[in-house]
Amino acid sequence: MSEDRDRGISRRTFAKSAVAIGGTAALSACLDWFGGPDVPQGPSDLSTLPARQHAWNDTLSTDQHGNVVTPRHHVLLLLNYDGSGRPSEADRERVEQAFRSLEHAYRRGNDGLLFTMGYTPSYFDRFDGELPEAVDLPAPAAMAPFEDPDFDTPDAVVHLASDYSQVVLAAEEALKGTQAELNGVEMNGSVDGVLSVADRRTGFIGEGLPARNDDVDGVPEGEVPEESPLYMGFKSGFEKNQASEDRVTIQSGPFADGTTQHLSLIRLHLQQWYEQDSRFHRVATMFCPAHAQNDTVEGVGDNLGDSSKMSETGCPAHTTEDAREKGVVGHSQKTARARENDSPIILRRDFDSTIGDRASLHFLSLQRGIGDFVQTREAMNGTDVADESAVGQRTNNGILQYMTVERRGNYLLPPRQHRSLPTPNPK
Repeated sequence: MSEDRDRGISRRTFAKSAVAIGGTAALSACLDWFGGPDVPQGPSDLSTLPARQHAWNDTLSTDQHGNVVTPRHHVLLLLNYDGSGRPSEADRERVEQAFRSLEHAYRRGNDGLLFTMGYTPSYFDRFDGELPEAVDLPAPAAMAPFEDPDFDTPDAVVHLASDYSQVVLAAEEALKGTQAELNGVEMNGSVDGVLSVADRRTGFIGEGLPARNDDVDGVPEGEVPEESPLYMGFKSGFEKNQASEDRVTIQSGPFADGTTQHLSLIRLHLQQWYEQDSRFHRVATMFCPAHAQNDTVEGVGDNLGDSSKMSETGCPAHTTEDAREKGVVGHSQKTARARENDSPIILRRDFDSTIGDRASLHFLSLQRGIGDFVQTREAMNGTDVADESAVGQRTNNGILQYMTVERRGNYLLPPRQHRSLPTPNPK
């Protein structure tokens, strides 16, 4: 999108700002700027939709290398159940009708709407029964000795995603009951009176968006490459660095076809990253020292194709050696050690944010069980190599020093048939 009108900001920046502000006024302003997008409606027969809420990849765009392209605009609504005790069937039906209305209103995909509904361990504590053994959903916890996050313990979270800011804003308002019609489809339900918003978080990802939203704490203005989809200046989400949707799907029990979701809010500290550290250092700590030495990464990394080239360079196998001899190990180098049959075990759908006027990252991962996330995070921590150094100094341990984990939350994303206020063992 190009600069528009004489208001001094780009259309992209305005769209991001409108999503961040939210509400009916922001939606009206967005429609005033852009008009209503020509978005196809969803199917009339919802039985044609996948059983998995998280089955997004087949509907998303891909780049020239086959990497899935994440929707540009995101809204996270953390919700609490308004009733006391266990949800009633009437509440369950009202919420389900709201979700079905969204599915009728918008086609699934970048040019429409994608969404999921997840539940915390706290939500399931209101029931007498326990979650099935196949569901690995512990309470959130600190993942390293050096972090002290707050924990998200609402009842649920809705994740809305689209390339169109108008779509996520309209879907949010429709869920809250302030929009009677959505894309020409009547809303047959809402969460109003059943679920209340405890917190609202927004974000964005895509070429140009981080660079045009660098006027916040944590990132120096003018340093983020225009072509970068994320604040740290490199491409992410390579197809071969992601678990498949099959790998992250629960296989048995009443929540088969569901998954678990970990959601972290991470504050970024990128002044040193851009203003003091060299390009060589940024590549070495984001990827691995061999990538920096061999000039493997061009620009933001589009030349890498569908992987970060960890296996091709043997970087994971040399993690301890690089720490000892070079005094630096890379983020991708460490996390690539948490694999199963040489394939990742988590599926990431991250996006940046300016929440609180600070550069941040919403780290969103899907995995069959939270234990898979814990394993991957422990590999990223690199505590086994952090003190290895030939020069007697602490190893530059990936990108950990540039981020602070402020919040963590764990969620169960049931299959679509059980997404609306489920019991621990739905029939």
